Amino acid sequence: MDDFDIDKLEREMPGLNTLSRFANGLDNIPWFANLGEPLTPGAKEVSERYIHSLGFPDAQVGILVDWEDAADAAENQDWHSPAWEAEELLRADLTARALEFLSEDALTIGMTLIAEKVSEPAKEGMEQASYIWDMEDEPSQRLAVGAAVQAAHGAALVLMAAADPDFISEQHAFTAKFQLFEFGRWPVGIIGQSFNLF
Repeated sequence: MDDFDIDKLEREMPGLNTLSRFANGLDNIPWFANLGEPLTPGAKEVSERYIHSLGFPDAQVGILVDWEDAADAAENQDWHSPAWEAEELLRADLTARALEFLSEDALTIGMTLIAEKVSEPAKEGMEQASYIWDMEDEPSQRLAVGAAVQAAHGAALVLMAAADPDFISEQHAFTAKFQLFEFGRWPVGIIGQSFNLF
């Protein structure tokens, strides 16, 4: 390695260490452990923060109380809805911010590590939830696990953007969305004026 490569690697190490620490904590989350349960005050506050941070202050939290409702909501999600578009814009902004601190290769390595670390515990959590709910709908199970992976990616991008001292990570929609998974919930998405939360 020449001096340029070493300098570049040294600049990227703090960011990669942050992503690695985050990834190593992903198996300690109670993935899908509280589906359909009454909303705790903490989860309610985080839900409202997500709605407002995403730009939908008029949306109301709609608790999905059974697996059939959650599966229907997930399968009928409009991937080009205003909420989906808002998340995509946030993801693009965060990615650009992360690339100020990491190269594309380093960011790809970090995101791959997170996907590997979250997939298995999220899948195990979904299998346990499916057993409890006596639910064998594999496409919906895959949607839920995919949503968990995507939320972890979003939270990791927020962590990278937080290297900028002017960036406020605590109020970010992706931070709130990931926290809902930490509460054992599945934030299915905003449809119309309803934020569907299982």
